[in-house]
Amino acid sequence: MERFTKLRAVAAPLLRDNIDTDIIIRIERLVSGPPRSDLGRYCFESWRYLPDGTENPDFPLNRASYRNAKILLAANNFACGSSREGAVWALMGMGIRCVIAPSFGDIFFNNCFQNGLLPVVMARKRVEEIAREIEIDPEHHQITVDLTRNVVIAPDELEVEFRIPALRREAMLEGLDEVGLTLKRDPEITAFQSADRARRPWIYSEGLQ
Repeated sequence: MERFTKLRAVAAPLLRDNIDTDIIIRIERLVSGPPRSDLGRYCFESWRYLPDGTENPDFPLNRASYRNAKILLAANNFACGSSREGAVWALMGMGIRCVIAPSFGDIFFNNCFQNGLLPVVMARKRVEEIAREIEIDPEHHQITVDLTRNVVIAPDELEVEFRIPALRREAMLEGLDEVGLTLKRDPEITAFQSADRARRPWIYSEGLQ
């Protein structure tokens, strides 16, 4: 998993409430569709493309100024609905490394940390203020997400603090999923097992290990 420390990038606004995971990635793309590495092209498919397959010019992320966005500004309850990790994969395949929203679907929020996508909870009023700032000139009004300091720096240089659970923050900074975090404690686990084997040898008898 790629580490997340500090990101300065173009941010794209998609301020629609209750965008669910079915909108982010359609289920058929996960069941019998392309490999995970190619899901980005199908992210927001029903909004991003017209029925004839051409790009929808009214979809914000199709605008030239937002094509290289790595940060997504979203609204309430982003990525609610069905439980599918593919929603995170599709966003990352599109180049998104951070989503800033007032609230998230719980399962999506958890899945983000397993894949290196940073979800930042921020008051809606402030998200909307940042969106208005960047729309003037997205390329020259980039924002910074600094996980080392737990702040988002808006184009006007105002810093907004955010909170991430300590263990999840550690994992993102080091590029580790839950398995990786567990393996970091391998010496402790081994020491415990050795002590426990001496204390309760019958637990480790052949056939019960």
